[in-house]
Amino acid sequence: MPPISVSAHAAVIAALLVPLALTAPVPASAAPPAPPSPATETATAAAGAAAGAEEARLDRAVPREILRRAGFDTVAPRFGGALDGARSYRDAERAVARHGAALWERAVDRAQGRGPARGDLSRDDDRPLYWARLAMTRELRQWEPGFTVAPERRARLLDRLERSSRGQDSMGFPGARGRGDDRVKRVVMTGFDPFTLDRDIRISNPSGATALALDGTWIRTADGPARIETAVFPVRWQDFADGSVERTLRARLPEADLFTTVSQGRPGRFDIERTNGAWRGGFPDNENISDTGTVPVSDPATQPQWTSSTLPHAAITAADTGRFAVHDNTAVTEIPAGGTTPVNRPDGPTEGSTARSGGGGNYLSNEIAYRATLLRDRLGLTIPGGHVHTPVLEFGAGNTTEITDPAFLANRRDIVAQVREIIRVSAGQG
Repeated sequence: MPPISVSAHAAVIAALLVPLALTAPVPASAAPPAPPSPATETATAAAGAAAGAEEARLDRAVPREILRRAGFDTVAPRFGGALDGARSYRDAERAVARHGAALWERAVDRAQGRGPARGDLSRDDDRPLYWARLAMTRELRQWEPGFTVAPERRARLLDRLERSSRGQDSMGFPGARGRGDDRVKRVVMTGFDPFTLDRDIRISNPSGATALALDGTWIRTADGPARIETAVFPVRWQDFADGSVERTLRARLPEADLFTTVSQGRPGRFDIERTNGAWRGGFPDNENISDTGTVPVSDPATQPQWTSSTLPHAAITAADTGRFAVHDNTAVTEIPAGGTTPVNRPDGPTEGSTARSGGGGNYLSNEIAYRATLLRDRLGLTIPGGHVHTPVLEFGAGNTTEITDPAFLANRRDIVAQVREIIRVSAGQG
């Protein structure tokens, strides 16, 4: 899952992070996931026609405060002005691409200390990006151009805005294989939006903050220098069913030496998740939509119940990466072959079992890990990759109203630094 947030939700986290597991990889000859079908595109267009629960939260006080205190409160109005100046659909496409990419670049620059801070909110905060993007999507939905824009074309603009403002279409490594730069390791890392916002609208997601802090950065590993490229994903079932993970990573994984999907997990600990399950557990997403059933992928006839992490688990857990304990999590929940009742397995799945929860649960963090590792296997790649769950990002004791505090800032800073160290250790294994 991008697991559930804040210490007050620890009981819910424990209930929802029922483990799941893994089995044999798909043969290299299996076809990679296909683009969305016409039926999926039609459903996406219909979904894009009206605002949902995510955008509705924009009118609450906390999002407005976050945007103002980060200096991001002018982003959406400027974007709306650019849309109003469009005289054709092509003009609108250019405005969407330009402003979406600029939002991502601004958030990355802010997190990495470049340019003016424009506000008193900590520079490493992921929340301004999240709320500014939603404000931009609302501008785009409400836009009334002087020319006709069919619903499916507006949906394409919304999709372009999503991808560009999440770094999904700007991931890329300098140089090329076989041209003297083979000593440079290439690392792909993904994070998530904040979620469970109806429980606490103030929530930040440390995986998203880490993506901003590490995008385009270089680290020195035991095996030489490495370059990290990142992107952020939404907490929405439909986007994953539409193939957003595969569309983003299909061209990147063949270039990479290592990948890790990252999300927020359990309180007080990191988990390196060994096994990912092909099951959606139905916990509501950021649109308050639930989905239960087998993870929908292309070519379901070759779909495994389990996929496996190939991260260097022993090296990661043995290293001193930071103040939080790091666990090698091998547990899953399965329905054994011939059975009907889910069973917890501390050491992974048994042969022929059906997935009910991976080590990381059965929410979207399990699913992104499942999809990324399945894509790796279907492309015939042998690179290390898997999922890292961070600790829950907690506010200081007694803080139930303020959007930040010293403990919150220290926790996020330490989590981001420890993810970076986990990546450094992983990339240095040769």
